[in-house]
Amino acid sequence: MKAIQIQQTGGPEVLELVDLPIPVPGPGQVLIRIETTGLNFIEIYFRKGQYKAALPIVPGSEAAGTVEELGPGVQGFSAGELVASTAVIGSYAEYALVPAAQLVKVPAGLSPEKAAAAMLQGMTAHYLAYSTYPLKSGETALIHAGAGGVGLLLTQIAKRIGARVITTVSTAAKAELSREAGADEVILYSEQDFEVEVKRLTDGKGVDVVYDSVGKTTFEKSLNCIRPRGMLALFGGSSGAVPPFDPIQLSGKGSLYLTRPTLWHYIATRAELEQRAGEVLGWAASGELKLRTEHIYPLHEAAQAQTDMEERKTTGKILLEP
Repeated sequence: MKAIQIQQTGGPEVLELVDLPIPVPGPGQVLIRIETTGLNFIEIYFRKGQYKAALPIVPGSEAAGTVEELGPGVQGFSAGELVASTAVIGSYAEYALVPAAQLVKVPAGLSPEKAAAAMLQGMTAHYLAYSTYPLKSGETALIHAGAGGVGLLLTQIAKRIGARVITTVSTAAKAELSREAGADEVILYSEQDFEVEVKRLTDGKGVDVVYDSVGKTTFEKSLNCIRPRGMLALFGGSSGAVPPFDPIQLSGKGSLYLTRPTLWHYIATRAELEQRAGEVLGWAASGELKLRTEHIYPLHEAAQAQTDMEERKTTGKILLEP
């Protein structure tokens, strides 16, 4: 099978197209033929060596595909079914293994592209809005990277709840995408100080919650945008890691809450995975949740796909297809 392999950490050029044996499913595993792979920033961290892994590795963890073979003890799935997961073992490939416990069926009417686009980012938006800081109708949320994959989905879910949404974006084109997703106010951080704008838009009160996937360049001002006893949900670091800071600042800024959540703790049980994935994929299948999937690259262009994602040249979800 064709696969992208990393033999040493470095730039995009270390993503090599190679031929590897098709893996054999062990107990509790399912072999899938990958239809579409979802790209995520964490794969860039592994490629650079910021996150450690034993080399060589085939990167990736998110994909939708067709069941090819069941390992010993696997029940509930059948060959030929369209499935999706965020726990695919090396999804930058034509075939991959998935723990059956982390695999869900794709509802009828949803394409592999939409399923792969919805899983990780859709469930991330879901847990942020429903669990990390459970938004209520009438509350106000600030969402950074409003035209990104999570940002567009989180905006739609927040509006579904009835919240007011303020987003930050870098360009006028991205601002339009954010507004189309339902954002009430959009701030071009390249032209405006988002802290000043948020305070103006909230009459100095601040927002109830900031959902921040950017990190280093937004962290300090994000804290300044929050009302007393509000929350900063820092769920990513696309601009780099947040420097160490003294938690006493949280007290001085209004007894704020700070959390650094990750999806895996919000789909830790089979029941929670099925509930989150079921709602997100169901909304996507019905059209209630609109997905942007215009950036689709062939597998051999994985390096270009990662480059474009890192340089923020894309909007919505970035996909690979074998």
